[in-house]
Amino acid sequence: MKIVSLFFQVVLSLIVIGFLIYFLTGYDSAFEADQLCHSSMSNFPSQSGNLGCDHDTETHQWILYETQDSSEPAKIMKRFRYKFL
Repeated sequence: MKIVSLFFQVVLSLIVIGFLIYFLTGYDSAFEADQLCHSSMSNFPSQSGNLGCDHDTETHQWILYETQDSSEPAKIMKRFRYKFL
């Protein structure tokens, strides 16, 4: 019985830690993440101005990316996650 109790305490602790990490990190709103993404575009050196920001609604984040040649996928420079709830 002690092992089952210990298991549930560990699982509950991991869940609480996960929620704390989620709510204490990330930006408060999508607008704030958007503004930081666009302001960070000027901080990254880009030779041909091929940097951009895009909103990913599934993962609730703004993504700063650098476009490559047409045959290669874009390179992700930085992610700006915002809180969903």
